[in-house]
Amino acid sequence: MRVPVSWLRELVPGLAAPADEIATALVRAGLEVEQVHRVGHDIAGVVVGAVLDVEELGGFKKPIRYCHVSVGVREHEVVCGATNFSPGDRVAFALPGAELPGGRIATRSTYGHTSDGMICSARELGLGAEHSGILVLPPDTAAPGAAATDVLGLEDAVLDLAITPDRGFCFSMRGLAREMAAALGVKFADPAAVAVPAT
Repeated sequence: MRVPVSWLRELVPGLAAPADEIATALVRAGLEVEQVHRVGHDIAGVVVGAVLDVEELGGFKKPIRYCHVSVGVREHEVVCGATNFSPGDRVAFALPGAELPGGRIATRSTYGHTSDGMICSARELGLGAEHSGILVLPPDTAAPGAAATDVLGLEDAVLDLAITPDRGFCFSMRGLAREMAAALGVKFADPAAVAVPAT
C-alpha cells in the first residue's frame, strides 16, 4: 500500500517530521515500511506562467506556435508544438536552467525563434504518460511566478507499506494517521469526530 505523506499531514495538523522520521515511527508502532519514495524532488525551476499571446508559425509539417509567457517578474519567448492552450491560460513553465525528470532546460534557437524556457506537459513533469498537449492549470491557480511544485503538490514522499491482516485498520488513512500520531506523540484530527446534535 502506497501512502503520500501529504495525506497523513492533513489528518495530523502540525506534523513537521520528515518522511524518514515518520517511517521510523511507523516501524516502532509495528508496521512494515518497505520503502520511502521521493516524488517531485527531481524538479526545480518550474513556475506558474500566464500565456500572453500565441502566434501560429506556418511553413512547417506540424503545428508550431510562438508565444510570450509571463512569470511575474519578466516575459519569456517560447516555441511550442502543442495547440491545446490559448492566451490567458495558466501553464506550468520551466525556466531556463530548470531541472525536469528528463533533464535540464536550456535557452535555444528553433524554428527561427529563441525559445527561452518550456511550457510543460504532464509527462514532462512526471505526472503520467499524457503528452498530447501541455498541462493547462485552473484559471484561479496561483499568480504567475509561483512555484509549480507547490501549486501541483508535486514534491512529496510516498511510504510503501506492507500491512498485515492483524493491522487491517491501517488500510484506511484514518487508522494509519491515528497510529502515526500516537507513535510521534502528536495530535490526531479524527475526521469522524463530529458533534452529534442533541435530540
